[in-house]
Amino acid sequence: MIVRMTDVWPAPYASTPITHTVQVPGSKSMTNRAYVLAALADGTSTITGALRSRDTDLMEAALAEMGVGFAHDGATIRVTPGELTAAKIDCGLAGTVMRFLPPVAAFAQGPVLFDGDPYARNRPMATILSALRQLGVAVAGDALPFTVHGRGSAEGGVVEIDASGSSQFVSGLLLSAARFERGVTVKNTAGILPSMPHIEMTVQMLEDAGVTVRAEGQTWRVEPQTIRAAHFAIEPDLSNATPFLAAAAVTGGVVRVPHWPVDTTQPGDVIRHILERMGCEVELCADGTGHTLEVRGPSRGTLRGLRLDMSDIGELTPTVAALATQATSVTELTGIAHLRGHETDRLAALTTEINNLGGRCEELSDGLRIHPAPLHGGTWATYDDHRMATAGAIIGLTTRGVEVENIGTTAKTLPDFERMWAEMVRD
Repeated sequence: MIVRMTDVWPAPYASTPITHTVQVPGSKSMTNRAYVLAALADGTSTITGALRSRDTDLMEAALAEMGVGFAHDGATIRVTPGELTAAKIDCGLAGTVMRFLPPVAAFAQGPVLFDGDPYARNRPMATILSALRQLGVAVAGDALPFTVHGRGSAEGGVVEIDASGSSQFVSGLLLSAARFERGVTVKNTAGILPSMPHIEMTVQMLEDAGVTVRAEGQTWRVEPQTIRAAHFAIEPDLSNATPFLAAAAVTGGVVRVPHWPVDTTQPGDVIRHILERMGCEVELCADGTGHTLEVRGPSRGTLRGLRLDMSDIGELTPTVAALATQATSVTELTGIAHLRGHETDRLAALTTEINNLGGRCEELSDGLRIHPAPLHGGTWATYDDHRMATAGAIIGLTTRGVEVENIGTTAKTLPDFERMWAEMVRD
């Protein structure tokens, strides 16, 4: 893990229960999928509600560098496909950029060089690059930096991959599969597949663009077909909403999130059931513009621990781990060995930082076990990981003197986090 100590942010402490309504920006996962589909479509697509963050800006910049046109008109983005060209792509730390765009680069006329932040070079990439080679695409390298030698078209066919490290390997192949001459069949050979809801999101958005996906078990087949221009309405990012809902849980307060979707493929929706199990009252209320999610926390200091398989919802782990430090009984989170290959090794990072503040966190082979323990102030390192940063902010609500290092890393998916958090605590 890389620890980069920069300026620290004094995490606001909440001496009384928080009562707040927070407007959450659009889903990063949906925004970047919409960008890729629009870039490969047969005409101009529109996107509304898109997130503007580092990850989505990197995706837009990468596609623009390859020849895709973008026009911003208020809340609407018009995406116009163009002939894809040679380019140099900055992935930052964005898994969606480094795993969704190499298949797109196969259709460029010339080489496309991919690189990113220093830690990005440690993120698993061999699976997607090996898959492209199986599909007839020339690739130099097995990790960042690497080059995809696009020839304007690619053969496609059947590809067998071990997708146990990330569902993004499957999604990355499926998003571009319709453009391959023989289509693409993706078979996961691992038996284990984390974050299945994200694959369901990919399939749903492909269908919104007129692409038929045949799924059977852990095999997906996309025939060669047209990706139709479409309108993509992006939902609020439910995973980004979870730290704010956690604030109600740990302070015994009430937090509301408007425009919560009733039916969604976002894994963040599961936070409703997790918070109920930990002792919160959770209600999805109809209002004049849709539905608002309301979370009412139990009395301060009475959250319950839980045992939970998080294989489908790994991105919620930092939030749930932070909640677990406030619980009165043991919490065990399993099915998340793949988090070692995220923005940082999240299992090691959470264990280290919780224990540094006096907590009792054990790293398991595929998860974490967190015991009740009194916490104290100190510096919470983020490892340039946005969800580590928000986990530190949650703990700071009930632990005086927590200072979060590099809070600015939240700009990866939620650029205005510091202001939003401070506003919530002030209310």
